[in-house]
Amino acid sequence: MAGREFLRKAFPDHWAFLLGEIALYSLLVLVLTGVWLSFFFHPGMTELSYTGSYAPLRGQLTSQAYASVLHISFDVRGGLLLRQIHHWAALVFVAAIGVHLLRIFFTGAFRRPREANWMVGVTLFGAGLLEGFCGYSLPDDLLSGTGLRTAQGIMLSIPVVGTYFQFFVFGGEFPGHEIIPRLYVFHILLLPGLLLALVGVHLGFVVYHKHTQWARPGHTNRNVIGKPLFPQYTAKSVGLFFILTGVLALLGALVQINPVWDFGPYRPDHVSLDAQPDWYVGFLEGALRLMPAAETNVAGHTIAWDVFLPGAVLPTVLFLVLYAYPYFERWLTGPRPEQHLCDRPRNEATRTALGVAAVSVYAVLLLAGGQDVLSYVFHVPFELLTYCLRVALFLVPFVAYHATRRACLGLQAGDRRRLLEGQVTARVRRRPGGGYEEARTLLPREEAYRILVRDEPRPRAAGTEPWRWFRGHRIRNALSRWYFAPRVELPATEFQRQRIKVARAGPAHTGNTDES
Repeated sequence: MAGREFLRKAFPDHWAFLLGEIALYSLLVLVLTGVWLSFFFHPGMTELSYTGSYAPLRGQLTSQAYASVLHISFDVRGGLLLRQIHHWAALVFVAAIGVHLLRIFFTGAFRRPREANWMVGVTLFGAGLLEGFCGYSLPDDLLSGTGLRTAQGIMLSIPVVGTYFQFFVFGGEFPGHEIIPRLYVFHILLLPGLLLALVGVHLGFVVYHKHTQWARPGHTNRNVIGKPLFPQYTAKSVGLFFILTGVLALLGALVQINPVWDFGPYRPDHVSLDAQPDWYVGFLEGALRLMPAAETNVAGHTIAWDVFLPGAVLPTVLFLVLYAYPYFERWLTGPRPEQHLCDRPRNEATRTALGVAAVSVYAVLLLAGGQDVLSYVFHVPFELLTYCLRVALFLVPFVAYHATRRACLGLQAGDRRRLLEGQVTARVRRRPGGGYEEARTLLPREEAYRILVRDEPRPRAAGTEPWRWFRGHRIRNALSRWYFAPRVELPATEFQRQRIKVARAGPAHTGNTDES
């Protein structure tokens, strides 16, 4: 009976909910191709004279790891194809998680009762970044070695413990003979195990809390309406898996990625030209490049701020903010029922504006990560480009925030106008005075429902009495006004208001029911 009930679980029929499945199936492709590649890869750091098929490198000293990657690429049948599919799948996996998190953020799907699942998703994202970096570093080519050197510099910048931490990770002085074997263990054993465990926890939370859904007639805060897991949704999901696998196979076959034979083996005294990391850590490279040189001597310890702040503090703050954001919003709203209906991003202007501003910061830092390439391609002086990007790092988010907030309020005003005036039809009618105007009709029921049924948390006002000596409530209330106050009121009849109230009522009010 429980199995039959599970097979009837309802899945909302909207493309935005497929982003998580793309990440899941990319991980499956990664596991399958990674198992195959592990049969031929040797994570050794011992240097040997290369005697393989790639003629330009014959006779050069290379590590066992680098030589085995060349062996996979040129001597193993289908090796280069599988290796490139693996790399493309890694990029799609991280991208799918990132876009999936953005979808959850902009639609408010992180709110109660899904805060814990949001934290699981953020942890998945961080583990995916670390897994990608470990795999990116395994070939021991000049590009990946440069990335490892950057990571070593970030470790050394940590005050007091940085030197000890670097010795522990690398097993001695950089580069040493331990780092590639250690990264290999993390890449094929520890991090994949963590990722699979987190995916299991994440899916368990999804089954327990059920999916969010968009506001439509019949969709309320107490039900889930969609296609059953079997057979309808299963057929669509399996089809998505084969499509994704086919796209990754085409990319692996037709689009070259990470040609390590062009970069050559890693040498500590060499740095490759146009060295760019994969996109998901490109923002970190950009932050390191934009930070002005600054250091401080404290009690005999030198703190290199130009490495420590962008390399260690920035990613730490980023993940702390991501972990804390659902609880920050709950702190501003106060106790509220469970939320199972998705927000339209326009209806939460401040949250949407903050998200767009954060994305714009990432975009500027990603551009800064390739400033040398941009300078060369567009013939712009390198120093001028650096100063422009430093200004843009503060100016672009400011403009993006205010422009997005105004755009959201404008879209809300447009929804209000459509509710009052209706939608334009194909007919034209003549006014009594002789002019012409487009005929209008009432919005369809589904469209009006989608606009009117929205979450409307009010700014908090508790604890503002003048006799209170503790002003924490006033700070919270001021932040709550800033966060929730900008809103365009929508016209609704008393009957519509009652229907909206019923649709938005939490499960605790009327009991939790499912529809499929």
